[in-house]
Amino acid sequence: MRTELVTDALGMATLRRQPDTDFTITHSDHGSQYTSWAFGQRLRNTGLLGSMGSVGDCYDNSMMESFWGTMQLELLDSKEWNTRNELANAIFWWIECWYNPKRRHSSIGMYSPVTFEVLQHDP
Repeated sequence: MRTELVTDALGMATLRRQPDTDFTITHSDHGSQYTSWAFGQRLRNTGLLGSMGSVGDCYDNSMMESFWGTMQLELLDSKEWNTRNELANAIFWWIECWYNPKRRHSSIGMYSPVTFEVLQHDP
């Protein structure tokens, strides 16, 4: 994935989600796009703390690997995609309209990620 796409995605996510910079950590692997100057600069400009896993540790990124597996099973393998645009729109919808706001997760008490996040910030 190109560095520009990753930095743009981070910018879009911070605008959309407006994370609390006192509590939000952005975790990634050691891919060139995440170790780039541009990505580091974008992290610093948004006030987020960056974190990178250890090299070659399959357990370090297990939550993200689980996410990709779930998306593969629930979305990508569900039909044949005719265009890249159709697939991109489907991925956006799956994440932003289903996975984050509605899909319940056993690892966070059967809440959706959005609900769990709200509960963490309520006094």
